Amino acid sequence: MISVEEALQLILEHKAALPLEEIDLLQSMGRVLAQEVTADRDFPPFDRATMDGFAINSHDFASGARAFLVEQIQAAGAPQTILQETGSCIEIMTGAMLPVNTDAVIPYEDCLLQDKVAKVQIEHVKAGQNIHRRGSDKKAGETLLTAGVQITPAIVGTLASVGLAKVKVYKLPKVAICSTGDELVEIKETPLPHQIRRSNAYMLAAALQGEGIQASLYHLPDVPQVMEASLEKIIAEHEVLILSGAVSKGKFDFLPQVLATLSFESVFHRIAQKPGKPMLFGTLPGQKVVFGLPGNPVSTFVCYQLFFRPWLRASLNLSSVEAYAQLTQNVHFRPNLTYHLPVKLHNHLGLLQATPIQSTGSGDLTSILEADALLSLPAVPDTFSAGEAFPITLL
Repeated sequence: MISVEEALQLILEHKAALPLEEIDLLQSMGRVLAQEVTADRDFPPFDRATMDGFAINSHDFASGARAFLVEQIQAAGAPQTILQETGSCIEIMTGAMLPVNTDAVIPYEDCLLQDKVAKVQIEHVKAGQNIHRRGSDKKAGETLLTAGVQITPAIVGTLASVGLAKVKVYKLPKVAICSTGDELVEIKETPLPHQIRRSNAYMLAAALQGEGIQASLYHLPDVPQVMEASLEKIIAEHEVLILSGAVSKGKFDFLPQVLATLSFESVFHRIAQKPGKPMLFGTLPGQKVVFGLPGNPVSTFVCYQLFFRPWLRASLNLSSVEAYAQLTQNVHFRPNLTYHLPVKLHNHLGLLQATPIQSTGSGDLTSILEADALLSLPAVPDTFSAGEAFPITLL
């Protein structure tokens, strides 16, 4: 067995070199930007009002003027107007261009408008107030975004503001999910006493949907010849295989030997962790990768979160995020393995705290129903005290 840290390092060394594709802006939410984005003009592109009110020349106010004749209205989206007379003003809307010969905006609530005369009700007015200056956010040509960021609504808005109706993103890999085991039946079927429904594949598919990937689902029976023939076709059409089950040491765990007949090269098999010890990882010709996850549902879930997701993020050039939380109770774990605990998170006065969720083992799928994160305890020591902080993987 190798350590969790060694396993993750080896997986990241085999990250994919994903190509780029150009997609419509409205389809880009959640995808990873693959281009640098610069300001095509100043942000904002002109001096603009940040309040509805009256645009004046602050020198008139400093000279004692308090009543300003309204010459005209400057609307948002209209060409820039010009203040013609000293001691006058222009009524202005939020977002409108600041009129020529004005340098301050006084909001409606600080004025009394009577007979087209705005009477200022405050004692202090200064140049630049309530004005968003041209280029004060970004100058034309400045970098707004770099490649390797996940596109959010704010990023979509920024891309739209620079005229990008289409955007370059990293192409998502084609993923096949293969469940294994003759004990599994489809979810619509009524299982016999010795059978269970096929849940892992759907759990993995749902997790991949959260990454924007629509995976293909397959089931492999415990018959080596059939398994080999099916895998040969699946491998031809996909870049990533996520296998659930048949990677341990049972007499019907045929996957390792079947994969070997298909030019599979094992990078590692078995990790010093609980759950998920039997995990298999390796490569296929054409820079394809295989994640062989143990069949117990919690093991499948944990290995997906701790190993597949970092591989995908690295392949998409997304940086990893480290987080820690404090245990709320003592934990004892004797085996010399890294222990991944499903936990419920709480924020107590700015400190992130983690309460372990009770479980009967890696077959207890219900134990992760309320989990916010996986908290990873090191292989040694065997006792971990409340108040100690350990790394977590947010779900």
